[in-house]
Amino acid sequence: MRNLKLIIKREYLARVRNKTFVVMTFLSPVIMVGMIMLIAYLTSLNNDEEKIIGVHDVTNMVFDELQDQKNTVYLNFSDLELTTAIDSVDKKEYYGLLYIPAGKTDEEIASHIEFFAQEAPSNFFLSDLEQKISNVLTDRKLESTGVNLATIDNAKAKVNIKMENFSGEATSKMASYVKMFFGGAAGYLLMMFIIIYGNMVMRSVIEEKTNRIIEIIISSVKPIQLMLGKILGTSFAGITQFVIWIIFGSILLFSVTAIFGIESTSIQGEAAANSVNPGEIQLLVNDVLQLPLASIIVAFLVYFIGGYFLYSSIYAAIGAAVDSETDTQQFMFPVILPLMLGIYVGFFSVVENPHGIVATIFSYIPLTSPIVMLMRIPFGVAWWEVLISLGILFASVFLVIWMAAKIYRVGILMYGKKPTYKELFKWLKY
Repeated sequence: MRNLKLIIKREYLARVRNKTFVVMTFLSPVIMVGMIMLIAYLTSLNNDEEKIIGVHDVTNMVFDELQDQKNTVYLNFSDLELTTAIDSVDKKEYYGLLYIPAGKTDEEIASHIEFFAQEAPSNFFLSDLEQKISNVLTDRKLESTGVNLATIDNAKAKVNIKMENFSGEATSKMASYVKMFFGGAAGYLLMMFIIIYGNMVMRSVIEEKTNRIIEIIISSVKPIQLMLGKILGTSFAGITQFVIWIIFGSILLFSVTAIFGIESTSIQGEAAANSVNPGEIQLLVNDVLQLPLASIIVAFLVYFIGGYFLYSSIYAAIGAAVDSETDTQQFMFPVILPLMLGIYVGFFSVVENPHGIVATIFSYIPLTSPIVMLMRIPFGVAWWEVLISLGILFASVFLVIWMAAKIYRVGILMYGKKPTYKELFKWLKY
């Protein structure tokens, strides 16, 4: 036990004293906050960009129905020839020209409408424009058949379905997206931690094996102690780095938003501009507060421990089996594949049906359960399902550590030969 503590301490100090580790610990939050502010700035620029649309309306019935919006202005070019209107819009560098030709029927007009632009407009803009023109042509067609449009408008019933659970608590229509966001963020974060710190363990083993330091160390400690020491020391270094990221990043984000004057009032103003119902926002906040946040945090920590030990043992075994990082490529794909599979199953199966057969099965498979079960928990999972999943996961952890220790014991003293899967299987029998 004393040797294990010494190895953990050595690995921890070796990580936290590394210049690259220190630089990335403090530089990563700066980069992340910078990216957030850059995205927010670019988004505001994109939203503030004014679109000037020229309209060449031969029918003289659409232009009057196109209302100017906050960042969209419509100009009438119907008195010009089409070619002249196109050249004029092009020279003035407007967003584009909408051409509405004449036709015998509304269907003929609709099928020959064109939009001229230097660059292809966004799908959202085109869809909105198509809807506006469709409404104009539809109303015209109804009027031509003698239908009173005012009667139709008065007869329309606006349906707004309110959401409540069986306990009578109101929820928003965005509740599933809120759960998806929290579950997806937890699962993706866990995957990144496993990959980043698992690779740290593997590189550490390869480095000591290449420098032949391992031959000296192995004379004093058991291989399994050395492997566990590396895994635990690296995990403590990772936790330290993560805590610093949260604290430093939060302080930096708060300071930057205060300096640039980004306040909640601006968010409320934007919501009002987008006609967002304040009651719906309150329901959305209630959905966040009703999430099992404590369960999510505890589950994240427990599944992180289980998933990290499971994959770090595999990474350590791979590091011991090869002589250089280049030789690890043949083994990395089978390791990364379950993690990627867990992410895809989470986003495409859990979100659609969190209690379906696919999501349930993958939340029990130990190589995918840390990610998939984390994504299921915000949607509500029975406690016995979580216990079964954790039981299988930690039983698998002990099995994988035992197998990895056997490979580690043989591999750390093997040089000059690229091992195959067949040879690794033979090492398990030693």
